[in-house]
Amino acid sequence: MRILFTGPAAPSHLFPMVPTAQALRAAGHEILFASPRPWDQLREAGFPIVEIGDGRTLRESFEALNDGEIHYARPDLTQDQLFDQAAAAFAYASRPTVDDLLAAAGDWGADLLVHDSCLASAQLVAAKLKIPAALQNFGFTSGLEMAARLAGHFTDVYEAYGVAAPAESTALNSGPAVLDGGLAGLRTRHRPYNGGGLVPAGLLRRGDRPRVAVTLGTVVTQVDGVQAIAPLIEAAASVDAEFLLAVGGADLSQLPPLPANVRTLPWVPLAELLRVCDAVVHHGGAGSTLTGLQAGVPQLLLPQGADNFIIAATMTATGAALSSASAEVDTPLLTRLVSDPALRSAAAALQAENDALPSHAAVVPEIEALAAGGR
Repeated sequence: MRILFTGPAAPSHLFPMVPTAQALRAAGHEILFASPRPWDQLREAGFPIVEIGDGRTLRESFEALNDGEIHYARPDLTQDQLFDQAAAAFAYASRPTVDDLLAAAGDWGADLLVHDSCLASAQLVAAKLKIPAALQNFGFTSGLEMAARLAGHFTDVYEAYGVAAPAESTALNSGPAVLDGGLAGLRTRHRPYNGGGLVPAGLLRRGDRPRVAVTLGTVVTQVDGVQAIAPLIEAAASVDAEFLLAVGGADLSQLPPLPANVRTLPWVPLAELLRVCDAVVHHGGAGSTLTGLQAGVPQLLLPQGADNFIIAATMTATGAALSSASAEVDTPLLTRLVSDPALRSAAAALQAENDALPSHAAVVPEIEALAAGGR
């Protein structure tokens, strides 16, 4: 079969599809990704990519819709407002992709369209061409509900293309059902794909004292910088642990001077970094959270925006994580993160629950059935 994967050009949206695509390719199927620019990080996954869109990046589209100014943290908005603002922005960014995605799916002869919730053109194209569709969930909330929000901002496009309604998509869920309330669809264990990167030789084994990875994902640092972890840097100086700042090439001028037990890292795949860490601190993004879950380490979430607050509440309810406002991070909180046996036990239990789920390879026959049954 020919299986076309598509989503916005952002690692947090495309990377969750890679393990599914890898399993399907290993089973003998042809894989093609359709993505707007930039493609650099996706290209590392080793799949062919066809360009869709008008050349504008996701950030440029967001800025165009918001008078040139965007912020990740929006404490002035409710969760529902945050979701609808995101839906409006992603739908706007999706508009230039419709014709290219129609051509790619039709010309290539796609048998199945696997899409992200935040590319509004995907379900339109699947409905127009009568191609079966599957939605790759990547968070703790329903991707189908988010896709419906986007469709609400895309009604004029549906009318222009003579499509009555979005195609029905089967959800491909990742990770333990306790995290998302048991969403309907297929379910696999979470297997992180974090892109490539050079792993320093000193991170191939555990250190002499606890290690804590600190990351803000791939979006927060680009939009809001690193000020969210400034209080943590000061508090970390008095903790008997090594703190590893995995914030890529972010500008660190917003941070206080780094104490001796805090050091920066180049880009390192998070899953590989957490293999030799004892805890992780992050903003509450789905990718960072699920990677921490798969590694079985306690987590401290510092929610900033988007769905971070939902994820933080869900994770703290499992007992495997702590949550705090960035400004309230102190030495006792960080000490608890690296020393509380209850946190570590709960994290190990979640890891075991994830490991017990089917692999991506195990659900390939069910994905094949989606394509065969939808034609």
